[in-house]
Amino acid sequence: MSTLVEDNPAKHRFEILVDDALAGFTAYVPRGEVLVFTHTEVDRGFQGKGVGGTLIRGTLDQLRARGTTVVPQCPFMSAFIDKHPEYADLVADLP
Repeated sequence: MSTLVEDNPAKHRFEILVDDALAGFTAYVPRGEVLVFTHTEVDRGFQGKGVGGTLIRGTLDQLRARGTTVVPQCPFMSAFIDKHPEYADLVADLP
């Protein structure tokens, strides 16, 4: 199973492709240098396979490389960060 996480700025979301098929996304609202993440969705056919975690990890890794911080209003992203404290430094207050 090959995966690719990429930003789709036109739709304000990061998407995960699994074997070239759109498997899920995490949506954001830009607020200056901060991205407010509001919703994460994984297609039913890909649930329970770690796709959501791979999506969030890939998103946060890319944002760290850019120097961007996040406000995880989405419960899924928030729970992921709680379970993976190595990403806690990316969390910002709402501007």
